[in-house]
Amino acid sequence: MSTHVAIAIVGFKNAGDIVHCLGELGRSAYADFEVIICENGGPDAYADLTARIPATLPGGQPVRAVLAPGNLGYAGGVNRCLEETPKADAWWVLNPDTHPYPEALGALVARLEKGDCDAVGCTIHLPNGLVQSHGGRLNRWLARAVSIGHSTPLEPRPDPAAIEALQNYLNGAAMLMGRRFVETTGLMREEYFLYCEEVEWCLRGLDRGMRLGFAPDALVLHYQGTTTGNPPDIRQRGKTPVYLNERNKILMVRDLFPARMPIVVVTAFLVIFARFGRRGAWRQLGYALEGWVAGLRDERGRPAWIAP
Repeated sequence: MSTHVAIAIVGFKNAGDIVHCLGELGRSAYADFEVIICENGGPDAYADLTARIPATLPGGQPVRAVLAPGNLGYAGGVNRCLEETPKADAWWVLNPDTHPYPEALGALVARLEKGDCDAVGCTIHLPNGLVQSHGGRLNRWLARAVSIGHSTPLEPRPDPAAIEALQNYLNGAAMLMGRRFVETTGLMREEYFLYCEEVEWCLRGLDRGMRLGFAPDALVLHYQGTTTGNPPDIRQRGKTPVYLNERNKILMVRDLFPARMPIVVVTAFLVIFARFGRRGAWRQLGYALEGWVAGLRDERGRPAWIAP
């Protein structure tokens, strides 16, 4: 029997992105999957989405959308997708603003089926042809997540063993989570709402004995920022991504390695000034400091300025 995959997509008033993503999934060389979409944007967005998506893809794979009871955030939307597909053998968490290559899912499943890992990442690249990440590594003393291979050429492909030795989290835009990972680790932390949830999920899994793999032949194109308002230019980023990224880094340290909080709080504060100040991103520096303070206060969930 082949591994049955549920592809989990979280939407927020972006039916166009999802339709294009489904078009790419319809070209997948791996056929044993279904698609489940959680719409976080309310009844009108759900009606627009369901009117535009097909009931099945060209290969016969079913496509289904569910309406979230309010804006659950990315973590809550992923969790809803997992709960809606309890019989899947694995879940491919996929951003709606991605275009997976036809061979991507098959390469991810093949790596998972080797049996020596519990979740698998891939190479994600940006429209300019450069790598966004092959995976990531969190520096636990700085609470700083670094994308492996960022801004490097797609070719040559990286050594998978080297990536697997280095990474301690997968890029949340496209990651295949096996059933053993989900059952052992549990669901994503919904109180993070958006940002850092995949980092925390992977680190929590590693602490529980899970292993992360990498499939070098799995390629995914990511139109970064179309769903989250997080463009590559740091001076153009809005409050939501900057604030939540800084807040949730502090929350992640509090949740996973609290003994390091005194050091991380100071280093995170210094990194904020180094990161935003040297680029003249003064408005974003203010957002980051607000998020840093919210993390210190242990504030969680959806910020008040984000639509429910």
